[in-house]
Amino acid sequence: MQGAGLLVLLLGAIAFIVIMTAKVRLHPFIVLLLTSLGVGLIAGLPAQAVINAVTSGFGSTLSGIGIVIAAGTIIGFIMEKSGAAVVMANTILNIVGESRSALAMAFTGGVVSVPVFCDSGFVILSPLNRTLAARSNQSLSVFAIALSMGLYSTHVFVPPTPGPIAAAGTLGADLGTVILIGLVVSIPTILAGYFFAKWYGPKIHIDPAPVAEKENKKQAKDYPSVAKSFAPIVVPVLLIALKSIADYPSRPLGTGGFMNFMSFIGNPNIALLIGVFLAFFTMPKLTKEVMHDWVAVGLENAGAIILITGVGGSLGAVIRATPIADYLTTSLSGLQFGIFVPFILAAALKTAQGSSTVAIITTAGIISPLLGALGLASGIGPALAVMAIGAGAMTVSHANDSYFWVVAQFSDMEVSDAYRLQTLGSLVTGVVGIIVVSILYFIFV
Repeated sequence: MQGAGLLVLLLGAIAFIVIMTAKVRLHPFIVLLLTSLGVGLIAGLPAQAVINAVTSGFGSTLSGIGIVIAAGTIIGFIMEKSGAAVVMANTILNIVGESRSALAMAFTGGVVSVPVFCDSGFVILSPLNRTLAARSNQSLSVFAIALSMGLYSTHVFVPPTPGPIAAAGTLGADLGTVILIGLVVSIPTILAGYFFAKWYGPKIHIDPAPVAEKENKKQAKDYPSVAKSFAPIVVPVLLIALKSIADYPSRPLGTGGFMNFMSFIGNPNIALLIGVFLAFFTMPKLTKEVMHDWVAVGLENAGAIILITGVGGSLGAVIRATPIADYLTTSLSGLQFGIFVPFILAAALKTAQGSSTVAIITTAGIISPLLGALGLASGIGPALAVMAIGAGAMTVSHANDSYFWVVAQFSDMEVSDAYRLQTLGSLVTGVVGIIVVSILYFIFV
């Protein structure tokens, strides 16, 4: 299959996913697996190549986030049972007030996602998000999208997340400038996500139903301390941030044993494992129920999430193995829209294959030789090109994006509701992002 037929195939695949999950109610794991196989075969890939893409995409996705999801789910379950989530919620609400708790979570997500992948950040903060929604008597959908878009914003705009830092290197942009402008651009996009969540979220009610609120009958005096309650989340985030610092090209922590140690314990898999043990200590006594039974329940809850996330990676891998991405690249790279070209190209690639990081890195490689023609080769032009690519790379998050399924599954969303919340929210924030970048472009370039 070639040409426009590839675009029709992509649109047909998206329609199939929407209809089968939202209308027929077939489980997303089966739907995504069937879609992955169908797209590959109809696009003309050899049968064995399709199978290889499905299995490799599944494995590579889970190799990056499988343990993180499992450990994060265990942490969340233990924190809810121990009352630690309630302590965190009370602490934050006492600081910001119940009326601003969703805004606080949006910016918390923005901070956490600088060193942490947005998927991991959502898993880490999900228990707190759920409890805050209950404490403030709001729909979980409001908090889920406020947090999701906060995490997403810095993920695509602010190094040291892999996409922006790779794009900066490819386009020859000054890294410090990229970080500064990335922070400037991410603030209005975080706010856009928050206002969208506050406006649209209440239209779709999702009961937060946190275990700690409904099942835990302990008195406040039996709850863990504030330090113990925050440790399972804060310590892993700090460790991951220190790893980012240790791995920075200038090697600020040196190149010896200390740097290697920080790189090891700051790996998200290790950091979240440490978080599991810190979660154990939110209980006054370590028992078999805590260390075995609660862990088992957490793993059971994580199972479906891990499988759906993995098969979402399979669909992205199959699409990347077809000529769809090449067709979109060829079709869009000749358009002369200045700052909008990298945005449109990144948005097309993001929508087609799901991964924001892949969309950023791929688009940067394509745009690099075109910077002069686009008027972005000098001054802060390369940094603004990185920002335009980042805005495109969050437009839009849907069924072939593992983050879509993480947000949906951890927030009890129906698939149809996830399209209305996560997909539409990412469209809003992406468009606001390119508007902000365009304003900076017309002022400074």
